[in-house]
Parts: sequence; structure tokens; C-alpha cells
Amino acid sequence: MTANRVYFDNAATTPLDKEVLATMIPLMEEQFGNPSSTHGHGRVVRTHIEEARKTVAKHLNCTPGEIFFTSGGTEADNMAIRQAVAFLGVKHLITSPIEHHAVLHTIEELHKEGKAAMHLVNVLPNGHIDLTHLEQLLQQYPQALVSLMHANNEIGNLLDIETVGNLCKQYSALFHCDTVQTIGHYAFDMQKLNVHFVACAAHKFNGPKGVGFIYVNNQVKLHPFITGGAQERNMRGGTENVYGIVGLAKALEISMRDLEKEQAHIQSLKTYMMERLTQTVPGIAFNGDATGKSLYTVLNVSFPPSPVGEMMLFKLDIAGISVSGGSACSSGSNVGSHVLAAIKHNPQRAAVRFSFGKQNTKAEVDFVIDALAQMLAPQAKVNA
Repeated sequence: MTANRVYFDNAATTPLDKEVLATMIPLMEEQFGNPSSTHGHGRVVRTHIEEARKTVAKHLNCTPGEIFFTSGGTEADNMAIRQAVAFLGVKHLITSPIEHHAVLHTIEELHKEGKAAMHLVNVLPNGHIDLTHLEQLLQQYPQALVSLMHANNEIGNLLDIETVGNLCKQYSALFHCDTVQTIGHYAFDMQKLNVHFVACAAHKFNGPKGVGFIYVNNQVKLHPFITGGAQERNMRGGTENVYGIVGLAKALEISMRDLEKEQAHIQSLKTYMMERLTQTVPGIAFNGDATGKSLYTVLNVSFPPSPVGEMMLFKLDIAGISVSGGSACSSGSNVGSHVLAAIKHNPQRAAVRFSFGKQNTKAEVDFVIDALAQMLAPQAKVNA
């Protein structure tokens, strides 16, 4: 709890780890050379970038040559999808209606431009991808690009990426997986996954904003998405975000070092909040597969119909609680959640996403529950 505010919007972004900041500061203050320069100042900085690349590759069990640093997950998603269509001969794009807009909007644009056909796989009522329908689409459109996220950023449902990868391999399809919500929160072994592209953003696991990476399987050769220079082995023009890259690698190193401990801690917070909400709010429900194959950092709560509903996020904010009604990337618009619409969520029920981080505590959960009890109590009396 900071300055009487509680932060439960970690799926939007996480606070920068102090160890990460300490690693970044020397690159800001002292080691300021341009990594493309051949003199001593530049060479020192270039070494930091390549060490960061090796660190990322070690934790994903891939080769450093398969890691390309980007400005974040959105750029990585765009690069994989657009360049697969432009240079790998992909004519069919298979995705789902609950993907992040970095994927959905990109595929929609390519479809409208006539560059590739868009096919939507069905979503089951619990928010999971219908893998039977996916296979039917792959049978009809082999050699497509399948773009499905590992964990949904709004409802937390986890995709069985092993099964999807195997299906893609069976039908000679490419597989792009948006892993923005899961890298840094789960262990990855790219040698065991049939995945061609994954996307990452450092600020989802206590790293800096404005930096991420794309993994490109070495069996696939993409052309650069951003041109203008020879950076990132001719794959991304522009001077590298050096301290961001170093911060990303340090954040990933810390996340993997503390993985089991933090998974247990955060999962306990999610379970505790579900228990407290069930005890406190009659008619409460949870969107997605909250007790099954679900991201341990995300809980999407469906509140019973109430006059408070439309003002729920505002009232929570006034009470000192930072949460979300959906993706932070959509918070500036008045459009409802496309994810909740896809699973046919009742619009009369307010949906609030609570997302947890390693800095959160059970005391903060209690603070939220007390605030909700006070907020909803007057309505209970009116309805009695």
C-alpha cells in the first residue's frame, strides 16, 4: 500500500524493481556511448546489450541469435504478423476474438487491405479457445499463421501452447504466441515448444517500460519491420534502448530466480480475494476459468447488477484502489471489452479486473474487500 492507495492493476504494468533500477543507472549516467560506435565508449555499451541478449536466451532456452529487442509487445506482435504476411507467403491468419488489440487490429488491417484472409477460432463459454475448431480451421487453411495469446490479459485464461504448437506443426502452420502476460511469470523452454514467434514486454514483470523483445525461431527468417540502420543484426533500425534492454534482462533474471516463491505468494492473494469476495458479496461470479487453467496474477470479477455498477471503477479509484475494467490499452475509449463480449458477459454486471504483483499483500486485499462492502452495503439495504 503506497500513500493510502492500493495498486491491483499489475496486468497493465508493474512497479520497477529496485535491483533493476540499480542495474540501469550506470548505463544512464556513465556508460552513455552509442553501441554502434566502434570506439571504446561504444564497445563497452555493446557488450552490455549482448550480455543481456545471452541472459534472455538462457532463460528461454534458445540461442541469443533468436532474440531481437523491440520497444515492447505491440511492436513484437506487429513484426511477427506483418512480416510473416509480407515475406513468408502467409495468406491466411487464424486468431481469436479475445486477442489483444495489438494482434486483432493488425490482422483486421491486413484483411481489409486484402493482404491475407482473417479467420476467427471459436471461444468456449469459459473463455478458452475451442481447439477442435482450431484444428478444423487448420485442416481448411494449412500453412496459415496462427496467432493466439498464452494468457488473456483481461480474464486470465491460459492457452495450452503445447497442444496448439503441435497442431500447427501437424498442418505446417506458423505459430505466433503473444506471451506478454506470461514471460517472467512462467518458465519457458523454446526447445520443447513448436512456436515460431513470441512477444515480450519488460514492464509486465517489474522491468522498465518501452522495451521488449521478439523471439524468432531460427528456422524462420523475417525481414526487418523498422528500417533505417543495421542495429539488432539488421533486423531493427534505430539506436537501441540500452538501459531498457539491460533492465529487461535483469528483471527476467530476478523473476526466474524468485519464480516459485512469487508464484506461491501471488496465487495465495488471488485465492484469498476469491474467498473474501464470495463471503462478502452475494451473487459474485468470476469471468473466465478463474479456478482452472488461469493466470495466477489475474482475477476478473463479475459483480451482481447494482446502481453502483457503472460507477464501480470510479468509486474504487476514489477509495484509493487502482484497478481496471479491462485492458489498460483500451482504457481511454468508451468501447466495452471485446473479451467480455466474446464470452457473452452480462453487461448489467460490472466487471473489474484485479491483477496482482509480488509487492501486494493480504492486508491490501482486506482493504479492497472493506471498501467494496461499504460501497455495496447501501444498495443491499435499498434492495432488501
